[in-house]
Amino acid sequence: MAETPSQVQIQLQLDDATANGAYVNMAMLNHNETEFTIDFIYMQPQTPPKAVVRARVINSPKHMKRFLLAMQENVAKYEAQFGRIDVSNPPPHSLPKH
Repeated sequence: MAETPSQVQIQLQLDDATANGAYVNMAMLNHNETEFTIDFIYMQPQTPPKAVVRARVINSPKHMKRFLLAMQENVAKYEAQFGRIDVSNPPPHSLPKH
């Protein structure tokens, strides 16, 4: 018989700054053969626009795929509860695509 993996309880620890979070309104993704990099950016509404990277997350391809699936599942749950998220209009500001 195959054993089923047991659930492992992980106790997360957050310092105060991390627990408060950071507002972002943009993200840039880049990748190479071994990793994905996501820069979470706050674009300030001024002229000329000023963009500040608030966090950078580097993932393995396998973890990125799991992250994508988890995001899709959570967006589906959100839309089931609150309605479809309309992304038909272009964002108010954008950075060059890589």
